[in-house]
Amino acid sequence: MYVVATPLGNLHDITLRALAVLAAVDVVAAEDTRHSQRLLDAHGIRARMLAVHQHNEQEAAGAIVAELAAGRQVALITDAGTPAVSDPGARLVARVRA
Repeated sequence: MYVVATPLGNLHDITLRALAVLAAVDVVAAEDTRHSQRLLDAHGIRARMLAVHQHNEQEAAGAIVAELAAGRQVALITDAGTPAVSDPGARLVARVRA
């Protein structure tokens, strides 16, 4: 699983590596899929999205672990910044690492 930092403001303030990862993965796990879809659309990235937020983080973690176990690549993003710093994702990262 990739933990990918996203722009805090301007959608184009994102690294080339982050864009490459988002374009390559099978699933993008996002705090708010509506918000994150704008970022992906701005860069022409098409990916299946899965919502991971404070109300479903435990359940979503199970779904993401299953995706990884099936050999799929997953990127975790948040609305702005780095996931699991001050946003949902800490439980997910811990579960994937276990």
